[in-house]
Amino acid sequence: MKINIIRNIVLAVAVLFSSHIFGQDVLAEQAPMDTQMAMIDSVVLNRLIEIDMYEYPAEDLYPEWSNDYAHKYTNVVMPDSLLIDLTGFCMPTEGTKVTDIFGYRPRRRRMHYGLDVKVERGDTIRAAFDGKVRYVSYQRRGYGYYVVIRHPNGLETLYAHLTKQLVGENDVVMAGDPIGLGGNTGRSTGTHLHFETRLLGKALNPALMFDFPNQDVTGDTYLYLKPKKKVYDPSDPDTYYKVKSGDTLGRIAARKGTTVKNLCKLNGITTQSTLRVGQILRLY
Repeated sequence: MKINIIRNIVLAVAVLFSSHIFGQDVLAEQAPMDTQMAMIDSVVLNRLIEIDMYEYPAEDLYPEWSNDYAHKYTNVVMPDSLLIDLTGFCMPTEGTKVTDIFGYRPRRRRMHYGLDVKVERGDTIRAAFDGKVRYVSYQRRGYGYYVVIRHPNGLETLYAHLTKQLVGENDVVMAGDPIGLGGNTGRSTGTHLHFETRLLGKALNPALMFDFPNQDVTGDTYLYLKPKKKVYDPSDPDTYYKVKSGDTLGRIAARKGTTVKNLCKLNGITTQSTLRVGQILRLY
């Protein structure tokens, strides 16, 4: 009888001891499992955030997502400042020769809203940043075949005069993905890439962010600052112009870096109006 009791006690202790060891093994196995689950949850969460980011890039900044226009926005309030992330970029082309810069073209009396970079017909044109293709179209007297991409950093980039578009509207692209082939379509006098950077439809000088000669960006970030409203002073020669003998609206516009249309609008005149010597015209 005593022998049976002793045997049962030994067996019970053995069971308790083995259960304790088993419990420790379970906890030991559970710990890395919990870590793995946390990692999986983190990956899933980041993936969901990433999907949302590319579903509506810069959703908090733009009033809408539309495939109906290139860069026409209404009722847009430009931020006073915006820090634009330039990391994770890819140069749109391996071309390093800039053939035309951003700014007003006096000879042609119109603005040039981007940079022109020399490429050869068929050269691969790549997405500058991760993003989503918003607009793919053709302009016979303008951009030719072109693509507009919106990016999570708030920028929209435009690639024009392509021979062929390689993406469609609402396609999600990563930085460096081919989006078109270089060409000479539309209003173009030679094979090149016309590259624009825009914020809420407003054209920004790409040279402030992209250094094509060195195939790099100008920094990790670019700070956009909303221009301060100019206070107009009638005595300011940069604000007003006194008409001289022989002046025409075209000559004044070219000389002062504006347009005939703008001069007419600001001064309540038409292209057929007669200019008088000594007449004061508002320029801006």
